[in-house]
Amino acid sequence: MITVLAPPARLRDRIGSRLGFLVLALLYGLLVIACVLSLLAEDELSLGRNPLANLLKTAGEFARPSFIDLWLGNPQLEYRSDDGSLLRVENGQEVERNYLAGLAEATWTTIRIATLGSLLGAILALPLSLLTARNLAAPRLLAWLAKGLLDVTRSIHTLVFGLVLVGIVGLGPTAGILAIALHSMGSYGKLFAEAIETLDMAAIDAVRSVGAGPVQVFFNAIWPAVLPQFVSSHLYIWEFNIRDSTILGIIGAGGLGLLISEATSLFQWGRLSTVLLVVFLLVTTFDALSRRIRKALL
Repeated sequence: MITVLAPPARLRDRIGSRLGFLVLALLYGLLVIACVLSLLAEDELSLGRNPLANLLKTAGEFARPSFIDLWLGNPQLEYRSDDGSLLRVENGQEVERNYLAGLAEATWTTIRIATLGSLLGAILALPLSLLTARNLAAPRLLAWLAKGLLDVTRSIHTLVFGLVLVGIVGLGPTAGILAIALHSMGSYGKLFAEAIETLDMAAIDAVRSVGAGPVQVFFNAIWPAVLPQFVSSHLYIWEFNIRDSTILGIIGAGGLGLLISEATSLFQWGRLSTVLLVVFLLVTTFDALSRRIRKALL
């Protein structure tokens, strides 16, 4: 008599996980095919009439950022009407100098929006993360409401929040700060809650066993243990918000987004190139600083 042995549980789990992955990969492939076929059927994948010529023209203008005019600009820049009559004469170098001064101010506005919005989002998310962390066993109704609020704010894009808030508080950086804060609150809450869930509950229970209240438990057992992870998460989201806040000016929140909107609407690709270089330097600088700080926390 031959006995057929069942495969070990670990092998069955491995086979099941691989089959699950293959099913998900197949569904993803079908989704990609459906997207491509539907766009082809609607004739929405066209590249335009002269894509190569337009690409070369735009690339040529991008290759000469406008800040070069600070030294090479025409000091006698003439503006003429269609009939050739002279309208005005400007110093191209002086015009670019004034533009760069405005660019510096817009950069500072973007930094302020991202910094204050990130900090406000972290402050708002902290109590919600304590409610949603499963190992802290908060009341189920409060935990459900907190998780729902974090999920909603995380699912709505910053630009959508900005559009709504501009109508509420008006144009300016305040709308941008609040938009960054509301969207970031969802991300902060998720990351903070995950950090809390990795804690050793023995230390928390030890503090509770001596009669400590919730506030004392937080500051004596939770906060010291999760602070490095909280700081690392804050730096990551702050860096992301530096990038995200550059587009908020498009809807009237101020900052670099306003200059990007102006440059694209007027087809001033040289100035757009200058603004994008500033965005690149800004993000790179913050990335390097956050990396060094995170390394120091290890």
